[in-house]
Amino acid sequence: MPKEYARSERLASQIQRELASLIQSGLKDPRLGMPSILEVQVSKDLAHARVYFSLLNPEDAEDCLEALNRASGFLQREIGKQLKSRVTPRLSFIYDDTDIRGRRMSDLIDSAVASDKVKASR
Repeated sequence: MPKEYARSERLASQIQRELASLIQSGLKDPRLGMPSILEVQVSKDLAHARVYFSLLNPEDAEDCLEALNRASGFLQREIGKQLKSRVTPRLSFIYDDTDIRGRRMSDLIDSAVASDKVKASR
């Protein structure tokens, strides 16, 4: 019977949990704000991990991205200690603003529907 999840998927979920904890408690950079780790994708060879994050305040995205990239070595080392695996993936942080764009599109659709209702009622 095949495994339900590939090793890279199991590792990705564990890295996501560890990163969320480390960023909250281990990093003191004031540029960070409060990033939410949305998803981690680990390559099949376990050498690279893409970490997608979002912020409540999108204006701080560049500063937060810079702070996370500067701390990536520290975070990778700490994750390696927690995972106790032979290979620790190299971390690449990517700001994900799909939720913000989705809300903006939803607002545009709502305003278009509202204006259509106003025109139809005339």
